[in-house]
Amino acid sequence: MSTSQSRKKILFITRPLSPPWDEASKNFAFDLAKNVTDHDITILVDKKISNTPEHITQKKIYTQNHFSLSQKLRLVNYLRKNSDDFDVIHLLFTPTKINSFVIKMLLKNKKVKVVQTIATVRDDLYSTKDLKHMFFGDVLVMYSQWGQKKLRNLGFTNVYHIYPGIDLSKYIPEEKNSALMEKWKISSKKKIVTYSGEYVRLGATDMIVDAFIDLWQDKKNYDILYLCNCRVKNDLDASKKKEVQKKFALAGHANKVVFTDTVYDMNAIYNLSDIIIFPVENMRGKFDVPLAMIEPYACKKPVIASDLPLFKEFSSPEINAIIPKANSDALKNMICELVNNPEKCTNLGENAFAFAHKTFNITQTAKQYGQIYKEL
Repeated sequence: MSTSQSRKKILFITRPLSPPWDEASKNFAFDLAKNVTDHDITILVDKKISNTPEHITQKKIYTQNHFSLSQKLRLVNYLRKNSDDFDVIHLLFTPTKINSFVIKMLLKNKKVKVVQTIATVRDDLYSTKDLKHMFFGDVLVMYSQWGQKKLRNLGFTNVYHIYPGIDLSKYIPEEKNSALMEKWKISSKKKIVTYSGEYVRLGATDMIVDAFIDLWQDKKNYDILYLCNCRVKNDLDASKKKEVQKKFALAGHANKVVFTDTVYDMNAIYNLSDIIIFPVENMRGKFDVPLAMIEPYACKKPVIASDLPLFKEFSSPEINAIIPKANSDALKNMICELVNNPEKCTNLGENAFAFAHKTFNITQTAKQYGQIYKEL
């Protein structure tokens, strides 16, 4: 890359960047836009966001928050007419064969430079040939070192690694939210164990259910409450949620589980929790770096995670508890261990907090992206 003028005009290509802030990809894109202050950023919205920094321009090209086909066509039309107005176009969405082909055709023979941020490499779905067509940016940025290594092994040379930073002024240790405790009728005596994942994907739901039903065989553990903080995103999720509710009811433990559905204040959820669990079997289709682990780190929460090789960059015995994947006994035992060892919980939380502040600060992430824009 060659150095050009320092302040660039950057266009963020995303789904509508508007509330509710209930998706990690949207949250990251907006936080990044706010913190890259040495360039002029244009974001695409369906309704104007109040109190944005002066360096952000909002273009109301969408008519709804749902990224439907009609909204995608509106994006294509905007790009066709306006791509020449920018120095850099930053693609912040999951590449597919179709969307990559369309964007490449729209930008063909244009002087604008392209940055692609890629949350994960779906080499389980696409061939190397497909990936080389899909990842066409002048610069490719991977969320993880794991992903960067994958692309380099496939022959890509223009690959950078930048962790997806979080807003550390938003995720902070706080007291338990009394309004949520009252809303869900949770006693202050309860030890709350929270899973912020998905019902169908990630392969953790059934194992978690088995672990809790087994855990509650011992009445000494009746003060442990399971907070299922999974969104219902589609019919499959809705069906799985009903299945989970039925399992807990048949086992006689429905009163020990709270289903939150969509909660927009994740900081409140993390701080309501005594323990966070993320015992997933796989991360197919998700960020290489699950913010459902990193954000609780910033809240000083002990996190139990599975031993996926991908997680080694941000998971170690010093900052979180690690268990074998697909092992309900290990999950049950680790929950009990942490509930009965507050000192270990405190130590893990303190170390995780320090790690999050050192490694996942959005201001540092923004500086790294700002330098890439500058040098293009």
